[in-house]
Amino acid sequence: MRPVTHRLSAAAFAELATGGGGADALAELRAAQTSKHRLLVRLAAEESGTAARAYEALAELEAGAPAEVSGCLRHPAVGAWALRACRGQADPGRLAAVALAAAVRAGAACRLEVPVPGDRLVLPSLGLLTLPPGGPDRVVAAVEPADGGARIHAGGRAFPVRPGRDGRGWQALHRMSFGPDTTMTVDDLDPYRWLGDDVAGRLPPARRRRWNTCLGQAWEILRTRHATVAEEVGVAVSVLTPILGTALEQRSASARDLFGTIALSDPVDGIGMALTLTHELQHIKLYALTDLVTLTLPDDGRRFYAPWRPDPRPLHGLLHGAYAHAAVAAFWRRHLADPEHGAKAEVEFARWREASTQVTATLLDSGGLTEEGTRFVGTLRDTLAGLGGEPVSAGAAARARLIAEAHRRSHGPG
Repeated sequence: MRPVTHRLSAAAFAELATGGGGADALAELRAAQTSKHRLLVRLAAEESGTAARAYEALAELEAGAPAEVSGCLRHPAVGAWALRACRGQADPGRLAAVALAAAVRAGAACRLEVPVPGDRLVLPSLGLLTLPPGGPDRVVAAVEPADGGARIHAGGRAFPVRPGRDGRGWQALHRMSFGPDTTMTVDDLDPYRWLGDDVAGRLPPARRRRWNTCLGQAWEILRTRHATVAEEVGVAVSVLTPILGTALEQRSASARDLFGTIALSDPVDGIGMALTLTHELQHIKLYALTDLVTLTLPDDGRRFYAPWRPDPRPLHGLLHGAYAHAAVAAFWRRHLADPEHGAKAEVEFARWREASTQVTATLLDSGGLTEEGTRFVGTLRDTLAGLGGEPVSAGAAARARLIAEAHRRSHGPG
């Protein structure tokens, strides 16, 4: 259970700065984030006796099932909880639930005292047990391995727990395939799955099927048109979390404290899902990168116009937007000749190519970048320059220009 010191390789930094990175660079970022979770968990374990005993149980489990324990610790909601536990904003005793989840995954026995607020026992990465009402705030829970899962004895009852399958008193987190080798967990139960006020509840089966269909279509689009993005998503994105949205527009977001999670409302179609994965992947990459490399100087209070936002942004927010929308431009470039999407692709490509280019100039002229940040943004600018020679029709260029001008009139500096 020892954390490891991580430094991003020069090769990975150079590749990430282009807007890409590839599977190897993403694996470096993921390894660093896993160690970050381990460090946070270790610090949280120092806060209470219950957490310390859970930490010891995790260490014992890891000796026999390292991959299962690592997968449990890497789950995004575990990192979000551990950070808040270290800040005194969450119960460190919840580490016992992490250990119980690891035991279920490992097919091992485990017995620990665990908090059950509201008679609910969340097993991170697996699901939710609902205990009989009116019980104590803490109970002793015991994992007993069983075929296809486990039985958990808690609150005077035994619950069958099978990953991916609901049961009596048990709601499982469901998984969806992203290609032949990758699955993503739909986390619609863990209280730390998303900390915004737009978090949504449990996905009913019909909507879950719709998500699964759109994710499969997105895989095919990315596999055939954006192979590097598909590889990166497979390494970095492990969880999809539902948030509130509208029937006509898909919303999405990511967060520094939830590496591996993309929060999104109901997808509209496969290409929209592919674009969402592409866009949010960039934020995930940049959040993880800036845990290892400082790209911007401390915030000096200045705010800058962002062509994709109604509000002015601090420099680090502007950098995030430029990095994400450069990838959006590159995405639409691959669809310029599509019979179905080509007209939209031309406008979107022209708009975001120009917007990201303008913002990289703002970033480089700001005086607010570190040496590494200047090198990073300079490389991104060179990537965008390489997109500049791609022709679009005069009509698409004019339409993109009108949209950009209207946004600046409404939201730009007065």
